[in-house]
Amino acid sequence: MKKKSENSQFRGKNVLVTGCAGFIGWKVSTLLLEMNKNVIGVDNMNNYYDPGLKKLRLKSLKNHPNFSFHKTDIGEYKKLKKVFEAHKVNAVINLAARAGVRASVEDPWVYLKTNTEGTLNLLECGKVHKVKKFVLASTSSLYASLDMPFKETSVTDSPLAPYSATKKGAEAIAHAYHYLYGMDISILRYFTVYGPAGRPDMSIFKFLRSMDKGIPIPLYGDGSQTRDFTFIDDIADGTIRALRPAGYEVFNLGGDHPVKLNYVIGLLEKHLGKKAKIKRYKLHPADVTATWANIDKAKKVLGWKPTMSLEDGIEKTVQWFIDNRDFVRKLEWVD
Repeated sequence: MKKKSENSQFRGKNVLVTGCAGFIGWKVSTLLLEMNKNVIGVDNMNNYYDPGLKKLRLKSLKNHPNFSFHKTDIGEYKKLKKVFEAHKVNAVINLAARAGVRASVEDPWVYLKTNTEGTLNLLECGKVHKVKKFVLASTSSLYASLDMPFKETSVTDSPLAPYSATKKGAEAIAHAYHYLYGMDISILRYFTVYGPAGRPDMSIFKFLRSMDKGIPIPLYGDGSQTRDFTFIDDIADGTIRALRPAGYEVFNLGGDHPVKLNYVIGLLEKHLGKKAKIKRYKLHPADVTATWANIDKAKKVLGWKPTMSLEDGIEKTVQWFIDNRDFVRKLEWVD
C-alpha cells in the first residue's frame, strides 16, 4: 500500500459530489463551495423519501455560481460518462447510495444497482479520466461483531442485510481499482449521522414527527440498543479532510460516544416540549444492537475528531424542526 505524507492536502479545484441533494451530500457540497471549490453535483432525485426535502437542499446549492447540477443516476454508466466528459473532474466524493437497512431486505436489487454497480461506474469513469482522488462513503453497518469499539481492521465480511452487503461490495471494488490502476481512494465508514434537514426515514426525524403530531413513535426493541450518533457538520468536515492523498485507506467517522436510544428520546422530549408516546415493535433481525467507532486513525491521519456534543446537536436538530414545522408537515412520510 502506497503511503503519502499525512500533511499533504488536496489542491484540486473541481469536485464531483454524487448524492448532492441528499443529507450528507448537501452539507459536503455546501462546505466545498464555501472553500471556493467548483462542485459538480449529481443526484437522481429518487423518491426513497419525499423529494421535496431534496429539492429544498438542492435549491440552496443552485444559488451558488460555482455549482453545476446533473440529474443523473450513477447506476446508468452511459449517462454518467457524459458528466465526466463535460467537466474536468479532479476528485469524486461518492455519497449517492440507497440507504436503509430494513428497506434493503424488501428490494435488494436497487441497492445492488446503486451502491455496488454505481460505485463501479464511477471508478471506471475516474480511471478513464485520470481522476486524482476518490472518496467512497461506506457504513458502520458492516461491523456485525460485538467487539467494540469497532476498528477499521474489525471483521466486516458478515453483513446482516443487502444494504451492508452492497456497501462491502463497493469497498472491495474500490480496493481492486486502487491495486490495478493506482487510484488514490479513501473509504469512510459513517456512524449514525443526524442533524438539521436530516433524512426523514432515520429514527430522530421519525420520532420528532410522531411526537409533534401526538401519535406513538415507532420503537424497534426496548430502546436499550446503543448508537454512536455523529453530527452532520462533523461528518462533512471529515469527508472533505479525506480528500487528501492517502493511497488506499479506510476511516471510521463516528461520535466516539455511544448512547442508548432511550436517552435520545429523552433529549427530544426536552427540546420539543412534548412527551413521547411509544409503540413498540420487535427488533428487526437485520438491526444491530450497538455501534461504537474507534476513531484513532481518523484523528491521526486526517486530523479529525467530532466537535459537536449529542446534547447540543439534538437541540439544533429540534430547533430546525420547529423553525420548519410547516414545511415538514407537508412532506409525505413512509412509516
